[in-house]
Amino acid sequence: MFSKNQTHFFTFLITFLFFPIIAFAQSGKISATLIDEKTGTPVNFASASLLTGSAQAYLKGTQSDENGVVIFQDVPNGTFTLRVTYVGYSDFVKTNIVVSNSSNLNLGKLVLKPSGELLSEVVIEGRAPAMQIGIDRKIFNVGESLVSAGGTATDLLANVPTLQVDQDGTVSLRGSNVKILIDGKESAMAGNDVTALLQSLPANSIDKVEIITNPSSKYDAEGQTGIVNIVLKKNIRTGLNGAVNTSAGSYDNYMAGLTLNYRDKKFNYFGSYNFNRRNMVGSGKVDNTFLDNNSRIYNESESSRKGNGHNIKAGVDYNITDRTTLGLSGNMSIRNSDRSEDLNYQYSNQPKLGNSSFRNSRQFEDDLGYDLNFDFRHQFKRSGEELTANASYGNDKEDGTNDFVQVFSGPKADDGRKNVTSENGKVINLQADYVLPFSETSKFEAGYRTQIRKSFDTQFSEVLVDSLGLYLPDYKISNDFDFTSSIHALYVNYQNKLSKRIGYQLGLRGEQFELKSTYFSKDPEVLVKEEKANQNFFRLYPTVFLTYDLDDSGDKLQLSYSRRVQRARGWQINPFPDVTDDMNRRQGNPNLKPEDVHAFELSYAKSYGKVNLVSSAYFNHTSEVIQPYVFFVDSNSVTYSKWENLTSRTLSGFEFIAKVNATKDFDFTFNLNLININYKANELYQLPSRKGFSYNSNLTMNYRMTPTFSAQVRGEYNSSRVMAQGKMNAMKGIDVALKKDVFNKKASVMLNVRDVFNSRKMEGYTETPQLISNFERRWMKRMVTLSVSYRFGGQDLTKSKKRETNTNEISGEEY
Repeated sequence: MFSKNQTHFFTFLITFLFFPIIAFAQSGKISATLIDEKTGTPVNFASASLLTGSAQAYLKGTQSDENGVVIFQDVPNGTFTLRVTYVGYSDFVKTNIVVSNSSNLNLGKLVLKPSGELLSEVVIEGRAPAMQIGIDRKIFNVGESLVSAGGTATDLLANVPTLQVDQDGTVSLRGSNVKILIDGKESAMAGNDVTALLQSLPANSIDKVEIITNPSSKYDAEGQTGIVNIVLKKNIRTGLNGAVNTSAGSYDNYMAGLTLNYRDKKFNYFGSYNFNRRNMVGSGKVDNTFLDNNSRIYNESESSRKGNGHNIKAGVDYNITDRTTLGLSGNMSIRNSDRSEDLNYQYSNQPKLGNSSFRNSRQFEDDLGYDLNFDFRHQFKRSGEELTANASYGNDKEDGTNDFVQVFSGPKADDGRKNVTSENGKVINLQADYVLPFSETSKFEAGYRTQIRKSFDTQFSEVLVDSLGLYLPDYKISNDFDFTSSIHALYVNYQNKLSKRIGYQLGLRGEQFELKSTYFSKDPEVLVKEEKANQNFFRLYPTVFLTYDLDDSGDKLQLSYSRRVQRARGWQINPFPDVTDDMNRRQGNPNLKPEDVHAFELSYAKSYGKVNLVSSAYFNHTSEVIQPYVFFVDSNSVTYSKWENLTSRTLSGFEFIAKVNATKDFDFTFNLNLININYKANELYQLPSRKGFSYNSNLTMNYRMTPTFSAQVRGEYNSSRVMAQGKMNAMKGIDVALKKDVFNKKASVMLNVRDVFNSRKMEGYTETPQLISNFERRWMKRMVTLSVSYRFGGQDLTKSKKRETNTNEISGEEY
């Protein structure tokens, strides 16, 4: 049963969730559904304008959603004209639309005719929507994120509402792990570490970010709290088009990029190149108090993460017929990293170590990754019936060195170490999806997917023998690690309606997962050279969605359930000891079990003219939680930690997002996330139960001072939160940006300042029976960036263009 405090908490959540229903009254609406004349499919993201009376003055503007639906809220009494425009279609105009007595008008299906010529661009005074809200997803058009200009994908994701990024670049959603996809697929270029790829991928190469908090069985079951899909830019306008971007920032950060696209009736050729020179200047503190002997080790550090990245994308789409498309594309990432860190140690009651020491560490890495993709799409004559398929192969190779020297003031001999590492990974992905509609309200979906990932990692370490002045092999951490993981999945989905307003979707996904690993020792004195581990199991992942349409305007209430899984990442299963900080060693665990997640969510979406709201109450139960565990402290006060399945966890909370177009020139987006977390006690690891309440919020404001000059301000606050072995302190930060359009809006100049007050840093503590460790980490200091972008090219007005949806994107669903 719930405690008194939990009862009050959930009462608050339910009240807050349904507050919009109580606080606002219904108002006049106009809605319609846009349909392609030839295919009968919905036309999404078309521009719709509502014009007033005989003066034909602009009153409101919107875009059709993924189902072709356009909605105008809070329409006053009067007579209006609806105008719809979209490249590749003739203008659609409907006059004499009369609204009286706050009526709700549904204009039904409006048929758009493909044009013989491409339309000129229609310019409406206003910005493209920075966020599109659906009942099951949020789509953030990140081209509107001025504060991320000149940054990396990591910087951009940190500025997306509902997402958090920690000091290591790890992305989380609602305080838990999330699955990262690029163009709808897990990127092979990332190797075992997607964060390294995100830190080298320029923000200006990204078109939009999709967040699905409780995916259906159509999608991978992996990800505690859902999926984040990063959609890279791919221009689909006819003719030759392109854009050039460049930026320069403090600490010698530079970026430059070129995007080109050429499209005619049958072919679409696209390509891009982006260069990124980054330098992340950070600092940190670690204060360890050892309870057994009342000793203390304190260190302060200054760090720099430099690197160059080259990202290349090229491809072609071939329209065999109006209904069949083939696509071939490739991506390549060439990047290097030069990391340095200076650490100053102070010792108390540590006679073996003396009073102080100084340590300098350097890490160099060279990485080459690429993937090749083949896509197929066929639309059948029956409206909505479709078959899509994808085959891809990727390879990622990383070679590096990791060296350090530590000089002690006391009796201890100086330490030194040289590590040589190598990682080589391959990924094969095969999948096919089929959609069969039975009626306008019911359809069947089925699909298959296989993903095979192989990786071979090696590490050879030499340690300084001070008495000899030589580096000799250290076989304890010189070894090889080979692992292969495979997932074979089948899914089915069926959706229909019980009544005019009540819909449902039932899904089931079956996944056969196998992980094989072999640990090879390089120690010539070890008799057993190989240690093998194997996991092989089959699991079913059901999903259930119930949706209630509150009215004909698209307002929805949805209850959903899904079973999900979070599998260990490559660095979490790799048993190589990480000696980046030789006093605090960490290693992986090839026997980690996957986390098992049961997720429930109740969501409500509502629009009030210029206000769009989404509120969600959610509850997750996770067993076999994976976290690092400090298992040993040796006589030299070196701490050893290992990834383990420590405990189980329940996470409940409430999320609220509001997008408000306050005026023609001013809008803001507000996000609030309340989280209640509870870790179960585990006597085996001497872990007590831990519970705590946390929240995070952010506010992004856009103001257009003139038609060509705009500003953006973003602020965020993350409260303190509990961990299985400690607590994280609160963190806050503010970003500001200015943008000026020049040369008839074909070029833009942007100036932004990230972390204006230099306040973003991770602080907290870890507590075990052996020690209390307080830490502070800052991975990036205040950054000032100046960016310039130029768009060129035009449209070929002699050729027709058939509108199509990018097959790499994750499509929306309605139930």
